[in-house]
Amino acid sequence: MEELLKRELQSSTAKATGHSGGGCISQGQSYDTDRGRVFVKVNHKSEAKKMFEGEMASLLAILETNTVKVPKPMKVIDVPGDGNLLVMEHLDMRYLNSHAAKLGSQLADLHLHNKNRGETLQKEEKTIGKGGGQAELQFVDQFGFHVVTCCGYLPQVNDWQKDWVTFYARHRIQPQIDMVEKESGDRDARELWSQLQLKIPGMFQGLEIVPALLHGDLWGGNVAEDQSGPIIFDPASFYGHSEFELAIAGMFGGFGSSFYSAYHSKIPKAPGFEKRLQLYQLFHYLNHWNHFGSGYRGSSLNVMRNLIK
Repeated sequence: MEELLKRELQSSTAKATGHSGGGCISQGQSYDTDRGRVFVKVNHKSEAKKMFEGEMASLLAILETNTVKVPKPMKVIDVPGDGNLLVMEHLDMRYLNSHAAKLGSQLADLHLHNKNRGETLQKEEKTIGKGGGQAELQFVDQFGFHVVTCCGYLPQVNDWQKDWVTFYARHRIQPQIDMVEKESGDRDARELWSQLQLKIPGMFQGLEIVPALLHGDLWGGNVAEDQSGPIIFDPASFYGHSEFELAIAGMFGGFGSSFYSAYHSKIPKAPGFEKRLQLYQLFHYLNHWNHFGSGYRGSSLNVMRNLIK
């Protein structure tokens, strides 16, 4: 590993430190190099390259907004015959505690970034002799992402779509239902989903949804802080409905009331928020079912039954 890192990072040293970590998908280890301390994620699955390229693109997109801190990604490296590495800046992270409210505020800034860009560009267009200062601004007017991203190790369909409801049903829930059916032939899931599809458009009546850049997998295990403030990592980004972000945040804890208060002071809850939150949690329950097995079947079916009522 050290020789591979030295070669790929053009460093004379690559020495493992005592800092290691990882979850149920990838393992990680920090190394001291000529380029400073780096954190290296390792995954031996065949789909690791696609997964890490999506994560790198996600980190770069969030970094570009200058709203909430993420580790700067450096390189995706092929391990000959044995998966891939993702090299990024090492950050001294600790459990999110004193900066929870700041994270709520900065996450709202991330979600509002594209909307603010659009408004700035509109003003520029109305200005005679507009300056070149906004030339680099680009407003994203569709839902999706320019590369495949993975929530866990399963790839997400990020094909661009003008309509959010269509995007969510077709590119988020449908692929998960298809995987469930392929693995277990679960008729209940298929029948409940066919009924739920008819109800979904009604949950979005009167809402204008501007595409927001999302972290995409923001649970308590993917947030931290350092002395400067909050940090988010392990993203599975795409442009979607900002409410989607809060679904998994509410499923596994880790976010206190100060986080939500700060977030909603900038992005207030719209009518029907709680029901849509259940709809967005459905994706994560199905995704967990497809990752970890039928222990998540009951939760997935119960959410669909509740939404159909």
